[in-house]
Amino acid sequence: MKLAGTTLAVLALSACAGGNYRPVADAPVRIGPAYTIRGTAYVPAAAPAYDALGYASWYGSESGNRTANGEKFRPGWITAAHTTLPLPTYVEVTALDSGRRIIVRVNDRGPFALGRIIDLSSGAAEQLGMKAQGHAPVRVRRVEPSEKDRERLRKGKPAASLSRVPERELRRLRAQLAPRGR
Repeated sequence: MKLAGTTLAVLALSACAGGNYRPVADAPVRIGPAYTIRGTAYVPAAAPAYDALGYASWYGSESGNRTANGEKFRPGWITAAHTTLPLPTYVEVTALDSGRRIIVRVNDRGPFALGRIIDLSSGAAEQLGMKAQGHAPVRVRRVEPSEKDRERLRKGKPAASLSRVPERELRRLRAQLAPRGR
């Protein structure tokens, strides 16, 4: 009887290990209710055809905090925050200055700054080549990566490398972004 009690106690404590964070997983996908931050309303939605131009920033000082998805925030992982996409969602982020593209797993909410469409983790900003400047013009498109890439991202590793966007396409995207300003 004493062994059963000890076993039960160990199991109960092990469930609390890791700071009470949700395990990294792709299910369930959460859209969530509408919410307001500093007077701006955000309405999360499925958005399977999401494709936007804007500016990315990066964040990393929240290390160890819980993401909006309930996971532990790990700055070195290839993750991001978005105001309305389901959690988790996978997006392709293209740096419009260099044409570099990466796949990122969205597991948090933000950015809540005017003109910013995505907040990248420190690891994602480094991989995209924008960490030094702090922000960069980007294209963000929702994608459905292979299960192999999803698994790599769920474990904190980068997805397979993507080829750079050709300069002609970058010029077209930059021209579309220019009228919006910062």
